[in-house]
Amino acid sequence: MKLNLPNKLTLFRIFMVPVFMVIAVGIPMSDTLSRIVSAAVFLITALTDMLDGKIARKYDLITDFGKFMDPLADKFIVFAALLAILVKFDYLQGVFIWAAAIVMFRELAVTSIRLVAAGKEGMVIAASWLGKVKTVTQMTCIMTVFLEPVIFPFDFIQKYHPVSYVTIAAMTVMTLWSGIDYIKTYWKFIKP
Repeated sequence: MKLNLPNKLTLFRIFMVPVFMVIAVGIPMSDTLSRIVSAAVFLITALTDMLDGKIARKYDLITDFGKFMDPLADKFIVFAALLAILVKFDYLQGVFIWAAAIVMFRELAVTSIRLVAAGKEGMVIAASWLGKVKTVTQMTCIMTVFLEPVIFPFDFIQKYHPVSYVTIAAMTVMTLWSGIDYIKTYWKFIKP
């Protein structure tokens, strides 16, 4: 099977998930270096998501493979980052475990709705503006958790991590809001 560029970028993103996990939690290195390298790998991986979609739409390279694999690749990297944060940063675990559970539940629920809609109606559900804002808040939260102590080396920040908590709250609110919106909008496909 010959893959076009957007699909190659999607596969690259999937390949980067275990690479990210090994860097984030598997390789012993200084905390600062680990945070910077993990954030860089996550950012590069996240940017390929934006890039593959733009290329696919601009050059009419949209394929069924891309429609199926692109959203999965996005979820894989986000889930990997959430799990890495839970393993690596014990000072956030009490709050972050709930935020991660909400994100994972929402992503799986919306993906299920999309699959049912595609199966019943042949319909592909595009990301809503709330879904796009949710994605930005998730990426921002993940990057913030990794980089906050590096960017803000102040005692108060190092001790209390306020920027991380604010972005965790924003991510959780936007994840819930967009999830509820998707379920309300597409409930007709799953209504018993």
